Amino acid sequence: MVEVTKLDGTTFYVNPHQIEYIECNPDTTLVMLSGKHLIVLEDYDTIFKRIVDYRRLIGAFKNEE
Repeated sequence: MVEVTKLDGTTFYVNPHQIEYIECNPDTTLVMLSGKHLIVLEDYDTIFKRIVDYRRLIGAFKNEE
């Protein structure tokens, strides 16, 4: 799971495998496979790094290399 922050400062965790795409206009919005939109404080680069770190942690890249 990847930690993200709501606009009110509350932190929560999302499953990065459920993120369909990320919009940056100007707020960072995670668009989930379910169609739900989550607006977060983190910028795209931070979210991307957290997803890569998470995938390394669970060994997801072993099947992709």
